Amino acid sequence: MTSSNVRKPRIALIELPSVILIDQNGKNWAFHSNNWPLVSKQALIPQLQAGGFDVELVNLKAGNEEEVYGQISWNNGTLFKLLKGNKIKDIDPEAYDAWGITVNLTVEREAACMAVKHLASKGKPVVVGGSDALAVPEPYFRAGATAIVQDKSGAANWAILDYVLGKTPREDLTGVLLNTGKQYPLRRPPMNLQEWPVPSVDVIKKCLGTDFSVEGLRLKNSSLSPNSAIFPDIGCDRKCNFCQTPNYSLGYKKMSIERIYEWTRASKEAGAKSMSIWSDQFLARTLWPDGREEIMEIMRGLQLIGMPYTWGNGLELRKATRGRGFKNSDMTPDEELIQLLWGWDGENGCAHAYIPAERPFVNCDDYSKLMPWQEHCELIRAIVHTGTPSISYGVIIGLPDDDDKGLSILEEAIMKLCSDLMEINPNLAIAITPFAIAPLPGTPLEVDIRQSGLLRFDDPTVLGSLWTSTANTKYMDYTQISDWIIRLNKIGNSKLGLTPNLT
Repeated sequence: MTSSNVRKPRIALIELPSVILIDQNGKNWAFHSNNWPLVSKQALIPQLQAGGFDVELVNLKAGNEEEVYGQISWNNGTLFKLLKGNKIKDIDPEAYDAWGITVNLTVEREAACMAVKHLASKGKPVVVGGSDALAVPEPYFRAGATAIVQDKSGAANWAILDYVLGKTPREDLTGVLLNTGKQYPLRRPPMNLQEWPVPSVDVIKKCLGTDFSVEGLRLKNSSLSPNSAIFPDIGCDRKCNFCQTPNYSLGYKKMSIERIYEWTRASKEAGAKSMSIWSDQFLARTLWPDGREEIMEIMRGLQLIGMPYTWGNGLELRKATRGRGFKNSDMTPDEELIQLLWGWDGENGCAHAYIPAERPFVNCDDYSKLMPWQEHCELIRAIVHTGTPSISYGVIIGLPDDDDKGLSILEEAIMKLCSDLMEINPNLAIAITPFAIAPLPGTPLEVDIRQSGLLRFDDPTVLGSLWTSTANTKYMDYTQISDWIIRLNKIGNSKLGLTPNLT
């Protein structure tokens, strides 16, 4: 038998169904979408195919069935946990040689463990990766996982799949934790994004979506849908205490200009009418001497290709200033750079931007990437001057020092900012998207909140949902934070059709 006739190992990658939290009044308290572009699968499938595996996507989000799998008392009521999509139990656990599941969101942990338990029930190996599994592997092992991948760059994937399939790994195991308790620490450098193969048109078609941000905001303009997605870089140069990225040992890795163009052209050929750029540290390129020019060349290239884009995960605004975010540097907006990043001409450029808010008062010195309020507002006004048609403005509340007075100041400041922005562009669609502080597993913030005694809920679905407050502050009960989420959500002109509808 020739090598060409040898059957490739068959690997199925599971896209979990959406998790929904419905209260007794029918309101949804979990951000969710069955229609996000599947960015992780778009990157992972071709990477595994290049390793000689026959890879299939099993997209459970593709269905519309709903089933209740639990409930919890919360905020003087009950939240019912639902899965929306195709049912996990309908998968044949013996259909593939091995299974892979990526779990980046804590809100998906229970659903993922249900899937692991089912898929492992007939003895097939299940490999789990993603931020939540990396930080908290124990629930996944209890459910039956064979291995947890701890290297998020992709460098560990081929060897661990060889291993769980009973083959001699082509390389030494690295960056994985086995269900035996054996850990293989990171020994090889993280994979460079240049080593990620560009997905085929067929793969991209399977991963296209219609929603373009973590809030489930839908592309209403048919000329922008369906949309593809790209991670032009991974890692971060910052070490904020609320973020898991510093735990990944990635450093900062970026795609070259030409690789971004290749990915974009492939997406266009696959039928994508727009592309979600999910990196929140895209502007870290400015840390290098020619980085500003590199960013400008990338954005001009996207316009020439004719691919409108959205910033679904925000950008570090401080790096869009003349001082590039360095300490004690000039925070005047870099208007030329801002025009290329957020500009919209009616057909091309930035179709939507998620923008993280700041705080209009003191005690915000914990994170070096934040901007003072006045400089922040000046930069937001510069963004709106570029013509970008829609903005979702993300506000995180429930920090340990939050109180009614401080949140009232925040509310007043955001209302004033929204008014200013609407004067610049009366047609601007702007939605305020308030999130409850989420103590992400493995972060210093999680340790601080747990040690403070302020945490009220340890349920992973509620804890990871971002809309559901789970901790008191030093001065407020978690139910008051929930009331503030509803209150702040009412600011803006609501043209974007927020999901969930909390008002």
